[in-house]
Amino acid sequence: MDRQAAVPRAGDHQALAWRVRPTSPSAAVLVLHGGQVAGLRAPGPVNLPGLRMRGFTCAVERATAGADVAVGTVRYRCRGWNGDRADAARDTLAALSDLAEELGPVPTVLIGHSMGGRAALRAAGHPCVTGVVALAPWCPEDEPCEHLSDRRLLMLHGDRDRVTAPADTLVFAGRARAAGAQVAGYRVEGSGHTLLRRAGDWHRAAARLTAGLLGLAELPAEVAAALALRSPLEGGLQLPLAAAGHR
Repeated sequence: MDRQAAVPRAGDHQALAWRVRPTSPSAAVLVLHGGQVAGLRAPGPVNLPGLRMRGFTCAVERATAGADVAVGTVRYRCRGWNGDRADAARDTLAALSDLAEELGPVPTVLIGHSMGGRAALRAAGHPCVTGVVALAPWCPEDEPCEHLSDRRLLMLHGDRDRVTAPADTLVFAGRARAAGAQVAGYRVEGSGHTLLRRAGDWHRAAARLTAGLLGLAELPAEVAAALALRSPLEGGLQLPLAAAGHR
């Protein structure tokens, strides 16, 4: 596989950066880091939200090795979501457009944390997207979900998160299921918003779920069962995430 960085376009923002780029990819994964509610400055060279996602990216690369899966990241123009501008979602859609132009309509999974989770969910109506792995996503009560019909959403949230509310994720998951999405959710006990507590469990779960969404491995039985449910009241949205060694 050929590893390469994105080549900036003159006078234009390059939203898509590849980490793994096979010659003829059969699928793709894009990783989206978190950000801020508001902020028009560009992320700096030392970008802690971006660094936080490196463990996830590496785990996904291991889980998809040898399967001709392209793995990339979304580069934001701004640190913030910025209200109706929804800058992170716009950048994600731009990255998906570039991906489709370069690779064709390959099935694509988005993995996003916090603001990146919101951007992934907002952009999941793109024709290439087959599934989203949302990590402690930012899910305001008015976040749209009608475009998520037939998408598979796997949502993970720590029960000690004090930045984005696990209850908001649960409500959004129920709304998305009611709108026709296939949804399963994990509760990560003892972990907060930074994903540092139980980091290994977060990484392994995200990689395994991504491989499952791409058909490279079987999804956990409890996830497959939850995805088959249609009513928000039927459960499967707060599954306990088992710790390593207790599976």
